[in-house]
Amino acid sequence: MRARIIFKLRNKGAVLPFHHQHILASLIRNLLVGYEVGASQYNFSGLKGQTRISRRGLHYYSSRVTLVFSSLDKGMIDFFLANIFTHNLLEIGELIVSPEAVEEERLPNFPNPTKYICISPLVIFSSKEEDGSNKDFILPDSEQFSDFLYESTMYRMEHSGLFSAEEIASFYQFQVLPDMQYIEKLKKESKKFARIYTLYDDSGKNPMAEIRGYTFPFSLYAHPQVHDFIFNCGFGEATTEGYGMLDIANEDPLLRCIPYKIPANEPKKERLLVGFDLQKW
Repeated sequence: MRARIIFKLRNKGAVLPFHHQHILASLIRNLLVGYEVGASQYNFSGLKGQTRISRRGLHYYSSRVTLVFSSLDKGMIDFFLANIFTHNLLEIGELIVSPEAVEEERLPNFPNPTKYICISPLVIFSSKEEDGSNKDFILPDSEQFSDFLYESTMYRMEHSGLFSAEEIASFYQFQVLPDMQYIEKLKKESKKFARIYTLYDDSGKNPMAEIRGYTFPFSLYAHPQVHDFIFNCGFGEATTEGYGMLDIANEDPLLRCIPYKIPANEPKKERLLVGFDLQKW
């Protein structure tokens, strides 16, 4: 299930860093305290809204911003949503937002192959060991790139506890085909499709390791259950840190959205602070 959470922005012009996944990851961990996450897999997007760029980062000027949170564990999503709506206001970096509504993104059809776009960087390995291998560049059209993602996906599916050994064995059809025309176009324009990002500890404040993330369209041949898993739980590594969220290419996700009833919880609290010193970014 993918939940699209709509917030009202209280202070237009407030700023977040260009890549703010660590801030959101810390917020989400705070909101999941009390839920036994266990082997559950989840994923989330960046904060989406109308922005302008400055040296400090992204300035948000839309009246509303959205966050997509997804998992196959509906109980965890309901727990997360109920906790969000116990707060009148939340501080995310400089942004002050109030939760307003939730929509559910209905599952799309998954033709084989399905063409995806990356709405957050795709990471193929993300060990927190600082040996430099996390930053290695792997050619997207190489067998090695596809093999890394296959091994990562099968490992995550197996450890989710949702699939039998027989099912995992049946998911052998798997191939990632990058849109090389798009990649070559970026190269000619001197634009990057692969960058170095920083993984942080659970507090979201202390850097732990650097990783390489890729952002480009690709097609995937895989079993329908594999498509379902990566669409809901993210693709590749560091998905609970906000990496590897996908969407279907050439499709408007808003056309798939339906209203979702917000689970009830305790009375609203004044504010949840996510404490980051902007001067230290």
